[in-house]
Amino acid sequence: MAARFRLILRVQPYRIARRLSKRDLGGMMEQNASQRVPAVILAGGRGARMGGADKALLPLAGRPLVAHLIARLAPQCARIAINAGGDPGRFAFTGLPVLGDEMQGQPGPLAGILAALDWAAGLGASAVVTAAVDTPFLPTDLVPRLRGAAGPSGAAVAASPDAEGEMRLHPVFGLWPVAARDGLRAWLAAGDRKVMLWAQSQRVGVAEFSALPFDPFLNVNTPEDLSLAESLAVRSRPGPGRAG
Repeated sequence: MAARFRLILRVQPYRIARRLSKRDLGGMMEQNASQRVPAVILAGGRGARMGGADKALLPLAGRPLVAHLIARLAPQCARIAINAGGDPGRFAFTGLPVLGDEMQGQPGPLAGILAALDWAAGLGASAVVTAAVDTPFLPTDLVPRLRGAAGPSGAAVAASPDAEGEMRLHPVFGLWPVAARDGLRAWLAAGDRKVMLWAQSQRVGVAEFSALPFDPFLNVNTPEDLSLAESLAVRSRPGPGRAG
């Protein structure tokens, strides 16, 4: 099945790019930009359970996963960038900047968060939001809810209930103050890679979201997940998350 997904990506890139430019980017980035924080889509995962496919470009409901993230984040954010390794040209159709990792050897999402913080600092922003590319149904009120839940440090992460009803943190979906970047750089230099541990060290606030009718942080890791997301996309429309 993974081979079939790669074939689709090879033969349909122009069609996907055209849809994204017309439907998702037309003017959304200009609305009240001064009142919003920038965001970075973390797209550096290896896609091992997808047969090595680039998850950001996997087609879902006629668009690549990254297009779904852009469509949901653009109305909430001042600017958007993509964090990914490899050839940045594969994201040229988005018109967005692509940020590489400062550290070599695929150090994981924390390196992407550091790249996001450095980029936001260059923009003169005080904070940045991060989100994983393989989560196409993230709430359309993610950013304001994170800002409202920010802890003493100005940081916040999202959470939603698991199958047993226990709240589970999603630390890659976070609001991070730019002031944290030097500390994160030192954290990574010391060899620490776990996002959850670093997030907890930041005294984060927690924005809770409902998992009804389904978890908005459902992520696409396997071909089966992609099939499920396809069925959900058919009968769902973007909407605000509800507190759990």
